[in-house]
Amino acid sequence: MILIMVLCIQSMSQAQGFNVGADVFNRYVWRGMDFGNSPSIQPTLSYETDFGLEIGYWGAYSTTLVNYQETDLYLSYTISDIVSVGVTDYFFPDGNATSIQNNYFEYDEDKTGHIFEANLGFNGLENFPVYLSLNYNFWGADNDNSFYGEIGYEGTAGNYDYTVFVGATSGEGIYLPDGSDGFSVVNLGLSASKKIPITEQFALPVSGSLIFNPQAENIFLVIGISL
Repeated sequence: MILIMVLCIQSMSQAQGFNVGADVFNRYVWRGMDFGNSPSIQPTLSYETDFGLEIGYWGAYSTTLVNYQETDLYLSYTISDIVSVGVTDYFFPDGNATSIQNNYFEYDEDKTGHIFEANLGFNGLENFPVYLSLNYNFWGADNDNSFYGEIGYEGTAGNYDYTVFVGATSGEGIYLPDGSDGFSVVNLGLSASKKIPITEQFALPVSGSLIFNPQAENIFLVIGISL
């Protein structure tokens, strides 16, 4: 936390500025995992410099399931708009108001609600729009140190931007049901988005995703808007 604050202060004079927004989805599905049949509000706040450093917050808040929320902090660095490296601090309170896991400042690995993830990404090129994401949980509430990798293709069809993606995990971990292990495809699907003109000055971004989890034998349709 101190390192993030210092880096933010040092980069103020070279900043591209703050970004703030929110997405609203009919449900929250992440890497093939379903976080409840409830609309989800997902705010974001980030601060980006002109040399590729970004510091940010992302969250997810259920509107009907009072026992689910997520609060994430992240730090990432992008090299030439192609390769990015970063660390994400996921925080998952467990919904029990008296649980020690709801203490944000509890960093005993046996009690904490935090999961720290290291991530590496290839963001694709204009003439090769294929991205690759590698993610490894190295500390915290994930005792199995889960790994998740995803590859996808991004394109345009008419007024729509789309992404075809497939994600998999290996070994035991949070992406698999208890007792399961080994290589498994857990996130497979298609996403599409477009901007719907509302006025001459404003267009509303909308998106939709059809997501399969072959390992869990499940399917989801997620739709939402961005503000």
